[in-house]
Amino acid sequence: MKQKNEVNAWSVTWGVLMAVLFSAAAAYLGLKVGQVFEAAIPIAIIAVGVSAAAKRSNALRENVIIQSIGACSGAVVAGAIFTLPAIYILQAKYPEMSADFLKIFIASLLGGVLGILFLIPFRRYFVEAPQEQFPFPEATATTQVLKSGETSGEGDGKNDEETIAAGAGSQAKPLLIAGLVGGLYDFIVATFGWWNENVTSRMIPGGDDLAERAKLVFKNNTGAAVLGLGYIVGFKYALIITLGSLFVWWLVVPGMALLFSDTVLNQWNPAITTAVGDMSPEQIFTSYGKSIGIGAIAMAGIIGIIKSWGVIKSAVGLATKAADAGGETADSEGSQDLPFRFIAIAAVATILITFLFFWFGVMEGNLLFALVAIVLTAVIAFLFTTVAANAIAIVGSNPVSGMTLMTLILASVVMVAVGLKGTGGMVAALVMGGVVCTALSMAGSFITDLKIGYWCGTLPKKQETWKFLGTLVSAATVGGVMMLLNETYGFASGTLAAPQANAMAAVIDPLMNGVGAPWPLYAIGAVIAIILTLCKVPALAFALGMFIPLELNVPLVIGGAISWYVTTRSKDAEVNKARGEKGNLIASGFIAGGALMGVISALLRFGGIQFDYEAWWANPLSELCSLMAYILLIVYFIRATKK
Repeated sequence: MKQKNEVNAWSVTWGVLMAVLFSAAAAYLGLKVGQVFEAAIPIAIIAVGVSAAAKRSNALRENVIIQSIGACSGAVVAGAIFTLPAIYILQAKYPEMSADFLKIFIASLLGGVLGILFLIPFRRYFVEAPQEQFPFPEATATTQVLKSGETSGEGDGKNDEETIAAGAGSQAKPLLIAGLVGGLYDFIVATFGWWNENVTSRMIPGGDDLAERAKLVFKNNTGAAVLGLGYIVGFKYALIITLGSLFVWWLVVPGMALLFSDTVLNQWNPAITTAVGDMSPEQIFTSYGKSIGIGAIAMAGIIGIIKSWGVIKSAVGLATKAADAGGETADSEGSQDLPFRFIAIAAVATILITFLFFWFGVMEGNLLFALVAIVLTAVIAFLFTTVAANAIAIVGSNPVSGMTLMTLILASVVMVAVGLKGTGGMVAALVMGGVVCTALSMAGSFITDLKIGYWCGTLPKKQETWKFLGTLVSAATVGGVMMLLNETYGFASGTLAAPQANAMAAVIDPLMNGVGAPWPLYAIGAVIAIILTLCKVPALAFALGMFIPLELNVPLVIGGAISWYVTTRSKDAEVNKARGEKGNLIASGFIAGGALMGVISALLRFGGIQFDYEAWWANPLSELCSLMAYILLIVYFIRATKK
């Protein structure tokens, strides 16, 4: 039977719809907890489900296109929300700074396009390598989902439509139910405030005294979306993140209060006028602890580049051979990319447009600043592309925030050296960081899509072509959602943590104003990252935990513990595997449902529909109610994996 064209009105329409929905969900969750979930698996499940409902035969390649276009959401969102909200955060201090939809949209779009174009020449190096070299954990799981909806129709007495529907239904039903449960749970908290969103040690007798005197506090966010995220992250990685958080909150914060109790440590930030001993644990963490985390993240990024240098050289060599061959491989039709000439011309054109955007849209017509900015942006984005792809191919996690933080520090130092300072310099460096961050995030995400297409027999050229549409749609969506969330909550208010953006703001402010950055604290963090690396501990995971607030790290390890629990209860390995896969569906439902309902709650607030529950949340009983609801949610999660 001749395979029908996978690029058609059905696949493109559903792909665009998935890009819009999951861009909104990922933006909300990323700004809330600092983690952007990869939407590939839930999008794949939905694609298989709707194809089965419509009784579309031979839909595997259509579903690959839907997934590829829709997955632009997480990539573009990560690039945008890790950097650009810092402009809004700094606006509270410097009202003359400006951020608008067009600036966010253009930076996200150009970064995404650069990421696609820079990655394509390296596709063969990563995608056609044996799985022993690059296991591609996320691509493996997503491919299994997509192929579960495809059938040969042989030997079981059912026709294709019945078999496809049965396979798709078994995947889609738990995802849908979990999405409804997680969405309703998080919507109740965000909109009506029936129970507190956090459980803290302050609710128990003596908890306030412990926080006040010993500077010790325990916090846990009880949201469904964050719990699901922890399950996906897994116990080992989540444990390392949480240990990093506990290191800062239970050792560094109390230790500083003990050593510098009566001292005002304002050498790096003159705005600090309070002695360390008079600060709350949260204030000590914000003023000092986070800077140590920033140093650790930056050093972890440097270590990642050093480790990946061999990969960069090998991939560049393979890309050069592809260029000499005209960008088309002759071994089979299924391995063809867009022509190298097109990629080169498009890359040069994108860099030129980015330069014009910097020159007239960001640098206020200063040619020197724009030239320096485009050289930095293009070189860093190109060099780090293979680092991002390598990380995704091996462990399924992209250290994009660490690499972007390095980019911001380097951009700030260089731009100050050429004369761009103050608020104009801050906006310029953050927009540059946004372009680089989106490019790296897109490169990591896209290599997963290309591996899925390789396994499913989709022509890479088609994925590469339609990826640009998904990037355009996602960039527009994330720009709108970001402005909505800022208008509704305000990134400077603390309601949305926006941890990476707050880190960027904290780093760039002193550098651009000549106040002096907390270099000793950065250096401590850098030393910690080096020691962790020597001890074979993933430095970036630990460093992220040091920087992200405690209440957003603890639920990750709880979700990871659930993952370990449900996959080890049976003596039958196949049963454990099935329960683990069922748990992935439930976790994905929690993430997608909770995040989407969070956006809806923000829309209601924006429209003036808001309930006042601040007084209730100040009552410790609200935290007790939160704990009870959380336990019930966990019980549901575990029981649902066994059905």
